Amino acid sequence: MAVAEKDVTMGRDTISRSAAGAASTSRAGLWAGRILSALAVLFLLMDAVMKVMRAAPAVEGTVQLGYPESTVAGIGIVLLACTALYVIPRAAVLGAILLTGYLGGAVATHVRLLNPLFSHTLFPVYVGVAIWLGLVLRNANLRRALFAARD
Repeated sequence: MAVAEKDVTMGRDTISRSAAGAASTSRAGLWAGRILSALAVLFLLMDAVMKVMRAAPAVEGTVQLGYPESTVAGIGIVLLACTALYVIPRAAVLGAILLTGYLGGAVATHVRLLNPLFSHTLFPVYVGVAIWLGLVLRNANLRRALFAARD
């Protein structure tokens, strides 16, 4: 691990070039991550609240997917808890992992029912991509861990 690192002075702060490259992101990237995360969170919160409140469209949709009506509120509570973890910065990675599992179950449900691929079956995948891309763009430690040079 004999990599020479040059120091770069930026104002009053001195940081190493390799650390800056792994962790830095543009303001636009940071805001893109925040916006992607916010859109995903708003969608998931709306879905979770509708399920917890047992709103007619949520109950009907869940029953049409083959789940008993008695499970709707419980599914909503699980989704609400996973989304809450994702919103808390220190627990965001755990929240993203749990949401990935939740969304994987949604994909499996649509595959089982032979629903249309791009509009139904892959929609949870689109939400999952927004969750992870948003998190990676706004979390320097995660970027550092994912994109660290392999020896």
